Amino acid sequence: QVRVVESGGGLVQAGGSLRLSCAASESIFRLNRMGWYRQAPGKQRELVAVISRGGDITYAGSVKGRFTISMDNAKNTVWLQMNSLKPEDTGAYYCNVNSGVSWSDYWGQGTQVTVSS
Repeated sequence: QVRVVESGGGLVQAGGSLRLSCAASESIFRLNRMGWYRQAPGKQRELVAVISRGGDITYAGSVKGRFTISMDNAKNTVWLQMNSLKPEDTGAYYCNVNSGVSWSDYWGQGTQVTVSS
């Protein structure tokens, strides 16, 4: 079982910035990937950004150029820097990790991001 803890959500005006963090209880070297997903009310959960153990990064097209995902191997932590936020970025943001031992997915409890126009 891998524990995943997110932090950093909040309320911000359009054009502002927020930084989310996600800490895993497992070493990053024992995980295949860590990433962020979001879910707006009435919509399906969607990928925002994911980074592999080897550093390969994938972004959703809607956040490219505005969001940056990065990781700190020593702290088993992944950050999501979100700049130029838009109202459509509003939603619950969830951290996901995939274990390289069990190949199971683990999710955090979610953190709310609200962008006002």
